[in-house]
Amino acid sequence: MTLLLTVIDQSPVHQHQTLVTAPGLSLELAIECEQLGYHRYWLAEHHNSIQFSGTAPEILLTRIASATRSMRVGSGGVMLSHYSPYKVAETFALLGGLFPGRVDLGIGRAPGGGTMSSHALAMPGRVPDVDQFPAQAAMLCAFLRGGFPIGHGYDVLTFDLPVKSMPSLWMLGSGGGSSQLAGQLGMGLALAQFITPNACTPRIFDDHRWAWQRAGLASPPPRLLAVAAICANTDEEARYIAGTAVYRKLSAGKAPREVLLSPAEVQRRYRQMSPVERAKYDETLAGMVVGSAQTCRRRISEFARDFQCDEIGIVTVTHRFEDRLRSYQLLAGDQPCAFD
Repeated sequence: MTLLLTVIDQSPVHQHQTLVTAPGLSLELAIECEQLGYHRYWLAEHHNSIQFSGTAPEILLTRIASATRSMRVGSGGVMLSHYSPYKVAETFALLGGLFPGRVDLGIGRAPGGGTMSSHALAMPGRVPDVDQFPAQAAMLCAFLRGGFPIGHGYDVLTFDLPVKSMPSLWMLGSGGGSSQLAGQLGMGLALAQFITPNACTPRIFDDHRWAWQRAGLASPPPRLLAVAAICANTDEEARYIAGTAVYRKLSAGKAPREVLLSPAEVQRRYRQMSPVERAKYDETLAGMVVGSAQTCRRRISEFARDFQCDEIGIVTVTHRFEDRLRSYQLLAGDQPCAFD
């Protein structure tokens, strides 16, 4: 089985960068990753974060698609609860026309931020109930595919998209909650193992496939497993660099908010942790793909085998941009990064 690698870019705010300048590094990384042979380049959506700068994936992916030639580009993902399905459909229909055969539309249920940013995004209305997400997702698919029945009020809102310009449709999930919905709607499933390692099991992809087949779809359902990965010259160096991502995850949602810490500062704090805190740190590190190129490629291949998945998304968060770029380079190796 040929294994494809995809970039999941959260647009981290690296050392010496700001929320304004950090997205520019996504462009630099994307150009390099296309040359390295990465299959897709997906951009995440976060709001009111001091660590992640990607607030509008549809804008950043337009810039990246313009600067690259063949690599697929997309959202990983648009947080649909904030938006009108019709507006999202319009935006990605336009992108599909501009970059035919290259655009992916991934949507997520999570807000990508806190309560205050959700309220601000909803103004002048109210924050939608999370239970509305299935209806929003179904409506989005219907707009793009012309799926409203005759007589429905929205059946006149069509895009007349040729097949080549249709964005591929994906749903993001970090557990099993979205798997059956994605299958019912004929959407690919991108499973975020990097968010909830213990909750992500191969059974989730099985549920997606069964729902896909019950919906009468014959082709194999698209699936992607996204993992956190830090690759460096040695296993020891990778574990050191990965401290930034590990500590960020452990401190998420806690006050006061902090920028991405340097590996040296993380190690200093690690030495001051209680045994319980250190155990949690070590467990979080163990849930990531960390090590030399040989170590990481072996672990990624194991994930692909266990989840019966031929595409792995790589999420890499580091203190320095140079370390993130080097990690993607090492994973790709000397050959385009589709390996057996």
